[in-house]
Amino acid sequence: MRYGIEANLVKEIFFLPELTPIAEAPIDIVGILNLRGKIVPIMHLDLRLGNSIQECKISDRVIVLECDGLIIGVVVNDVKEVRPIASNIIETTLDYGRISKINPAFIAGVAKEKDESIILLDSQALIREPDAVKNLADEGQTEEDFDSRATIITVGNFYQSCCPNATPQEKAIFRRRAENLRQASFEETSEVAGQMPVAVIGLGGEHFGIDLDTVREFINVRSYTPIPCCPKHIVGNMNLRGEILTLVDIRSALNLPATTVNTGTKAVVIHVDDIVAGLPVDEVLDVTYLHPETVNPVPVAVPAGSEAYLKGTVSYQEKTLSLIDLPALMAKGELIVDEKV
Repeated sequence: MRYGIEANLVKEIFFLPELTPIAEAPIDIVGILNLRGKIVPIMHLDLRLGNSIQECKISDRVIVLECDGLIIGVVVNDVKEVRPIASNIIETTLDYGRISKINPAFIAGVAKEKDESIILLDSQALIREPDAVKNLADEGQTEEDFDSRATIITVGNFYQSCCPNATPQEKAIFRRRAENLRQASFEETSEVAGQMPVAVIGLGGEHFGIDLDTVREFINVRSYTPIPCCPKHIVGNMNLRGEILTLVDIRSALNLPATTVNTGTKAVVIHVDDIVAGLPVDEVLDVTYLHPETVNPVPVAVPAGSEAYLKGTVSYQEKTLSLIDLPALMAKGELIVDEKV
């Protein structure tokens, strides 16, 4: 099922690290995390919504929310995209149907789009409401069942309770993530002071970073119309909520092999100066902050021509992350079609 939460409450998103379970915690709190010197409780969304917990995977994400001064992390399977939702497609008077399996106290409404419904979560209730065990009675669960599940979550270590089948290699990655997040890397007066907000994308099997200030939203390509007499990198036009958006494939400028853009392909909508375009990508991996001092010069081994559109490289998840200079790419990468020609 797909859920939506207000983007303005999201402080950051990262891959699930190793957590520290605590005794007598609320049943949905699977542990705590030392996030740059601040102890943050981590909630599992499945448990909070009254579902049975699924085994955590190394690909799970944590969304850190701040609401009324309280900071809490939420474990989810994946983070799909950031996009606006028009108020006129949101229904707040609901015929719950399958949604009846979710405590209605946590639902603000359902956004009904052409090919999907998105359950909009009530952030205040999600974070602040006390557990309502009586609401689970319809699911055939008793308070004793709920308490026994709490015992599983709060006793033992993170791997026993959340991911019992994790391999030694995966455990090492979970621990390394926790250690990286523990390091005090932000200024006390401003958690993002001096940092570079970056959207991490995958293209042609490589990782690239795009300045988050140039990113308007993340979308899935639906249907688009090819434009006659245009270069191959101009994929076509698509209707994005009434706005005509041109899809531009930047792979050629980065010396990456071309690929086919299909329905469901992810894209990053960017706004650079007066240019708004959608950049098809293989995947959207993360939104993170980088230290400027950790950025290295572009290696000599980078394919000729693409170095002009890169600002540098940085280590990310045991891979090399190349930072794209979008203003240079859009202005000098021969990606813009001169309509006068």
